[in-house]
Amino acid sequence: MNTRDVKGFTLLELMIVVGIVATLAAMVVSQVLRARMSANEAAAIGSMRAINSAQQNYSQKCLGFAGDLVELKNAGNFLSADLTAANPIAKSSYMISLAPSAAAAAIPTPPAGCTGTQTNYYASAAPLTLGISGNRSFATDGQGTIFYNTTATPPTEATFPTDTTIQ
Repeated sequence: MNTRDVKGFTLLELMIVVGIVATLAAMVVSQVLRARMSANEAAAIGSMRAINSAQQNYSQKCLGFAGDLVELKNAGNFLSADLTAANPIAKSSYMISLAPSAAAAAIPTPPAGCTGTQTNYYASAAPLTLGISGNRSFATDGQGTIFYNTTATPPTEATFPTDTTIQ
């Protein structure tokens, strides 16, 4: 039997094909992970915007801001159930929380159906694992501006003037 009559691939040809496929797979996986982080960050920004909108609607009814996420649901379903099950709550690989602002004061006699009404609030979104679930942390307050930084700890109210804002 002559070796020129044998059909098939050599070991070297198979190794080259496997190497090319592995390289392409590595590139695709890194792009998918980057896209997932971007989606998680977009969801966190969306949650901050939803909290700002819910707080504005709540303040129309209750003459102040809610002190936690659950209150935004209890006082009139101002915020969707996926954000109001607990405070804080994990959503899209971010930990979302709402609290009274450090400078907030309680409103002494809120209208019926409103509890814990405050003069200001502080909402934050921190990635569960920095660099894997997201590269940025976010925060907002009663002014409605969303700030971010590139650490695992969201911006604080004291650092808002120096933190970067979302456009």
